[in-house]
Amino acid sequence: MPTPTDFPTGAPLWIDLNSSDVDASRAFYEGLFGWSSVAAGPEFGNYVTFSLDDRQVAGMVANSEAGTIRDFWTVYLETDDAETTAQAITGAGGFVVMGPHQVGPMGSMVVATAPDRAVVGAWQRDQMRGFQAVAEPGAPSWFELHTTEYDDAVQFYQQAFGWQTATMSDTPEFRYTQLQVGDEVYAGVMDASAYWPSGDPAAWLVYVSVTDADATLARAVELGGAIVDEPADTPFGRLATLSDATGALIKIVA
Repeated sequence: MPTPTDFPTGAPLWIDLNSSDVDASRAFYEGLFGWSSVAAGPEFGNYVTFSLDDRQVAGMVANSEAGTIRDFWTVYLETDDAETTAQAITGAGGFVVMGPHQVGPMGSMVVATAPDRAVVGAWQRDQMRGFQAVAEPGAPSWFELHTTEYDDAVQFYQQAFGWQTATMSDTPEFRYTQLQVGDEVYAGVMDASAYWPSGDPAAWLVYVSVTDADATLARAVELGGAIVDEPADTPFGRLATLSDATGALIKIVA
């Protein structure tokens, strides 16, 4: 990943957690990744910001549909014009759930669902510039859409967010496309047809870098989380999937 100040059009620049138990989630992520957290006032919906060594890495809001929709992480993609992006999302077959909405002096946001029902956000930066740390232990390092509508999903992000894409693999066993600008890659789309639960909406999954995947999983269980996918060695590192204290999925990579 490039430096946190470099976010081309369509690149992930922020994540936030929709949590059904904000206090439990704060304790979990502070204990797991060493994050600190600060809650804003009612004027910002009591939004919680997570930091790693005083550098902002993620946020959190209360899950307003807890009990109906499981807790989840939202990935926000960079836009220089939230209004235009909202129109492009609709034109590409998506549905705008919220926005464009000005968040005080911070910036403007859009939250939408893609045609495969994945939730995705767009952020037009002002004072809030996005991640202040990436691709180091305790910080987000990769962002990946898992979808059973692979070809249509790639086309959606090309149309709605201006993605420039490169095919990493196109075999029956492994189909994967990346957002690539120049020599840098920023996010991926994976064909999940072989393993995604039938009928479930697509989802963005966030990877956080750790120094030891096995020890991190053990700590997650101690904090009330659960192991979803056991650690596995891959060409990209040792990967695992866990669910946090309220059931939201997150991936780790060592």
